[in-house]
Amino acid sequence: MTFVIGLTGGIASGKTTVANLFHDHFSIDLVDADVVAREVVETGSKGLEALTEHFGETILQTDGNLDRAALRARIFTNEQEKQWVNNLLHPMIRERMQHQLASSTSPYTLLVVPLLIENQLQSMADRVLVVDVSEQTQIYRTMTRDGVPESQVRSILKAQADRKTRLMYADDVIDNNTDNAQLLSQVTELHQKYLALCGKDR
Repeated sequence: MTFVIGLTGGIASGKTTVANLFHDHFSIDLVDADVVAREVVETGSKGLEALTEHFGETILQTDGNLDRAALRARIFTNEQEKQWVNNLLHPMIRERMQHQLASSTSPYTLLVVPLLIENQLQSMADRVLVVDVSEQTQIYRTMTRDGVPESQVRSILKAQADRKTRLMYADDVIDNNTDNAQLLSQVTELHQKYLALCGKDR
């Protein structure tokens, strides 16, 4: 089994940017929970079949793909239905992530999970790497990127682990209140560290 680094961080912290630096500069394999979550509900998948059976075809687009907005609307205010969807999809997502980790060929693998701490998935990783930014930076970046009001960003932040909690679980931290040049030097340093930890520093 590959040496696994769990990469996490709050909204707009720059997880994808950091993951891509590891991948593009050092050819490190990525297992991305968001990508896997889309795969388990693709057309023809067991996940989509079960969702359609439960909610009916109103959650499908005309081309047969999942209408994510329609599903969100159905479960947003219904905790029971939200829990049902989580109970269905989370085991599927976890199983597929484990399969992808087992198939990885790079010296170590990055497991990119936005809600790693919240969903208690740290056990899937040998180390936890947190991409850390200030709350103010998160608010500014999300408002700019998504064109949403501050109140909406603050409600998203409330639903995630706070910065202090996330850092409590961190073995390593990347400071992303900075420019990309400094980001690459932090990634390079960690890459060398991870190679040494998994015994592949030659």
